[in-house]
Amino acid sequence: MIAGLELTAYAAEGKSLGRTPEGKVVFVEHAVPGDVVDVRLTRSKAEWAEGQATRIVKFSADRETPFCSHFGTCGGCQWQMLPYDKQLKYKQQQVYDQLSRIGGIAIAKPLPIIGCNPTVGYRNKLEFTFCNKRFLLPAELGDSSVLAEGHFAGFHAKGIFDKVVHLSLCHLMEEPANKIRESLLNKAKAMGMPFYDFRIHRGWMRGVQCRLCTTGHLMINVILGYEAPDQQSALLDDLQKQVPSITTLYVTINTKQNDSLTGLQPQLVYGPPQVVEGLEDFEFLIGPKSFFQTNTKQAEQLYRVVRTLAELDGRQTLYDLYCGTGSIGIFCSRQAGKVVGVEQVPEAVADAKANARRNGLANCTFVAGDAAELCGIDFFAKHGRPDVIVTDPPRAGMHSKLVQTLLDMEAETVVYVSCNPATQARDLRLLAEKYEATISQPVDMFPHTHHIENVVQLKRKAP
Repeated sequence: MIAGLELTAYAAEGKSLGRTPEGKVVFVEHAVPGDVVDVRLTRSKAEWAEGQATRIVKFSADRETPFCSHFGTCGGCQWQMLPYDKQLKYKQQQVYDQLSRIGGIAIAKPLPIIGCNPTVGYRNKLEFTFCNKRFLLPAELGDSSVLAEGHFAGFHAKGIFDKVVHLSLCHLMEEPANKIRESLLNKAKAMGMPFYDFRIHRGWMRGVQCRLCTTGHLMINVILGYEAPDQQSALLDDLQKQVPSITTLYVTINTKQNDSLTGLQPQLVYGPPQVVEGLEDFEFLIGPKSFFQTNTKQAEQLYRVVRTLAELDGRQTLYDLYCGTGSIGIFCSRQAGKVVGVEQVPEAVADAKANARRNGLANCTFVAGDAAELCGIDFFAKHGRPDVIVTDPPRAGMHSKLVQTLLDMEAETVVYVSCNPATQARDLRLLAEKYEATISQPVDMFPHTHHIENVVQLKRKAP
């Protein structure tokens, strides 16, 4: 335990730092620069330590009152106590610190972060969990008037798999998201149906996925633990009456011990099988298992950055790696001569092809497979060598084989989109063998969280 540690700077991933009188650096969660805190150490080395703030002795002058009553327990919006301009400052700092420290990268043109507007109600996809156990606050422990078991709906508390933070109001998605959660909760409870127990893996009511598009389309997928036809019909009929704006309704029976939809087949109850989302004047078909950026308005900003940094003139062949449902490639297609998208998930490739057809694009080709394995002499002979490569990998970054593939492909320009600047920096260090990082543009997709996207333009060095 360290008492009265003053936090003087921001580190990364939501951690602030301070120094003990002996000079040891301590990285602290659950606090912000300017706070004075008591810290319980979770890890301690000779020159540094990690820990969690157990008490705020003195609050930072930068703090403000969180707008959500569930702040601090559900774990969804970790930075509501910071003004948004401070959030942006620390996110931008994290990007450039990690590019420099991990990647050893000196960006020729580091651009200021692009903020998000609005900062609430920005998500187009949200999933609520139904559970028979509720996470209790310290003040509620031992209070017999507070029910710990029953019928609850919300988000898992951080690090706790078998309890949810029971929500009264969530600010992440515009209405009718909260009404959908409450309607399902009340109807299932009134019918006496058991909510899911994550410890013994039993129960009927498991969750609901909501997808609200800027087009007004609303897709709902209700997740149930087992078949109960009469109760299911009653539940879904009531939901449609309570929320008539639903345009597509699914139900999924999940008997697995995890919440992933992998291997499951959602059953269409009502409406068209897909909803339509828009980016600029492009339209994208989204099914219950499709991936799409969860902040539509800010995705437009992100993709405009990609398109600008790709420096397309209408003639180049653009390779879109980790293309998913084709959104980046399609967004750039009118400025490219040809778009070739590569994605490992066959279902996503099918969606990408359908999206290209919907937008009347004849210059887009999407291929299922591992880019590191596919992108070779035979592939180039069929599709052409890339002039520009866009890569948008998951948080783990690119596999080392794919990094080598990019080096072998020798495109003039690479645009690297990342949701994890640390792994992006690692990959940029490897790509520095042949590429110079010229421009970096952070984009905030998720206000009030620690997450940050960053786009880096790379130019091939002269031989």
